Amino acid sequence: MSAAPATVKSSPAKFAIRPLQRSELPTRTITLARFLIGKVIVHDLPAGRLSGRIVETEAYPPGDPAGHHFHGPTPRIRSMYLAQGHAYIFFNYGAHFMLNVVSEPPGIAAAVLIRALEPLDGIELMQHHRKTTRLLDLTRGPGRLAAAFQIDRRHDGMDLCAPGSLWLGAIAAPAGPIGKSVRIGITQAADRPLRFYERGNPFVSGPKRLLLPAPRKKSASSFK
Repeated sequence: MSAAPATVKSSPAKFAIRPLQRSELPTRTITLARFLIGKVIVHDLPAGRLSGRIVETEAYPPGDPAGHHFHGPTPRIRSMYLAQGHAYIFFNYGAHFMLNVVSEPPGIAAAVLIRALEPLDGIELMQHHRKTTRLLDLTRGPGRLAAAFQIDRRHDGMDLCAPGSLWLGAIAAPAGPIGKSVRIGITQAADRPLRFYERGNPFVSGPKRLLLPAPRKKSASSFK
């Protein structure tokens, strides 16, 4: 991966981030999707470190009709059958790469889509990669965050719990209150509440209506 031009300078890493061990990851997809809120994606580039807090995820558990794995193994999704904590990268609509964290034991295909990050280290580099200085446009949404972090097909199958340039980490600050909603941009199993996000965080993506509490169902007595 090429370094940024000399005119783009990355600040030194500012945040104390410890690597996550595989043994710390929950062993089920939906639980992992919630657990990852507040954790950190790190990409160490020659030009400097990029890091961001995970503020939005979507779970695609085993047997999910909305998942790429629903119809069985293909060469495209073989990384989904690796141990949890590996990266599954796919190219969406011929335009954007998307980062997923494999979420089940080896041989069982499932993943958690990383939908949005709150930038921490390397904001200048992210601005260069995204060709914008608007902070909210850097990593809000899966395509944007992959572009900002220079994540592409070369990272498919990488172990995010092992030493390397792309890895999962944790910081001392706890996540805020976590909300959930239906997932975004799917047609199969579209009513399942498998999207998790940090409430009130401006880097959460998607329609604002999904950030509101679900309306209460009226009881039978209310119609009397």
